[in-house]
This record gives sequence, structure tokens and C-alpha cells, in this order.
Amino acid sequence: MNEKKRIVITRNGPYRVTGGVPLLREVAEPDEKGDPVAWKHGGEYPRREEYRLCRCGRSGDRPYCDGSHENIGFEGEETCDRRDYADKCRKLEGPEIDLTDASELCSQARFCHREGGTWRLVRRSDDPEARDLAIEQACNCPSGRLVAWRSGEPIEPDFEPSIGVVEDPGAGVSGPLWVRGGVPIESEDGTPYETRNRVTLCRCGRSENKPLCDGSHIKARFGAPDESEAEVE
Repeated sequence: MNEKKRIVITRNGPYRVTGGVPLLREVAEPDEKGDPVAWKHGGEYPRREEYRLCRCGRSGDRPYCDGSHENIGFEGEETCDRRDYADKCRKLEGPEIDLTDASELCSQARFCHREGGTWRLVRRSDDPEARDLAIEQACNCPSGRLVAWRSGEPIEPDFEPSIGVVEDPGAGVSGPLWVRGGVPIESEDGTPYETRNRVTLCRCGRSENKPLCDGSHIKARFGAPDESEAEVE
């Protein structure tokens, strides 16, 4: 019997993934300003029932772990606010749609920048073009910081359970691990995190909001090509 799909954060070590969760390469396609406008699927890594993903950012076999965390004395203490999204988000009401925003989840993906930003578009959502773009931007937010709502219901992209290895050519860096489709994430102490449709996990090792991504990969210029990319199908 296959083990249940889940991600377990190991103490000062990698993410242990079980249950045959698909691992894919996802590229944030930029506009002329370098801000992402769409996601492009970049291939799938070979299927494995269980694997370990680097969390320290130093593996020579990224995105997989090669044990480098032990050599560098990686400290991966989980420091993020573990409250549910509903307990830490703020709500912006618009004429046609609403927006909830948990700013501490921001992974600096920048899909929200176009046309003055998602927040301004929500305020103008009685304009169909502004409304549709606001929904698009919110749904492209990989961390789930932004969620668009209509008639009291969240508008969410339909994801199968999977993990995306993000590349951000607009910023010239490699990004976080994008967990989609409600894959459960479990703390090193066995405590489950809230299961969500969209979550971004740090893979550069520099986030101050571990295990979640806080955009530190951009400042750190975490951009070395994945050694494992040759195996992407």
C-alpha cells in the first residue's frame, strides 16, 4: 500500500516527501519589467514514491537533498506563525469581488504588481477587465497570500496534489517549492500545518519565516541551476 501523500519537515534537515507526490519544474514567465505574468510548466522530474528535497540551499543535487545540511550545520528551526490563514489575513472589500491578504506569507513572486496591483484592481472590480485581472493575479500567487472571493466563496485554481520547483527568470533566481493541491505538511514535532491549496516552502535556507518562503532567495541571489534539471522529462 502506498504511503499517504505528505511532506514532513525534518529537524535541521530536508523535506521528506512520501506518497508519490509529483515533482515538476514551474517557470514564472516575466513581462518586459521582469514581473511574472503567467506560469509555464517546465517538465516533470522522474516519479518516486518517496524523496527528500533540499531545505538548506547547499545541495549539489538540487532540488534533492545530498546531505549538505549536515556539513554546514544548517539550522532550520520553524519560526513561522502557525495560525490558520483565516486568523491572520486582512480583508479588502470591492464592488464585485473581495480580497484576503496574509502579508506574512509573501514569497515575493510579484504576480500582484501589474496595473497598479491586485488591491487597486479589486477596488475597481465593477470593471470586468479589472475584476478578471485581479482574480488572475490572486490565483497566480503561489504562496496563497492573496485569495479572491466572490459571493462569500474563495476563487481557487484547480490543482492536483504536486510540488513545483520554481524558477524566476525575471529576478534571475531560483524560487521556492510550490506545494499545490492540499498536500499535508507536518512539522518536525509531528504537528500538522493547516492544509491549503497553495503554499510556498523555502529551499534557499535563508528564510526568516521557516519553513515558509519569505522571498529571501531574491536577496541571496539563489540562482545556481539545479544539478538535477538534466533529469527533468
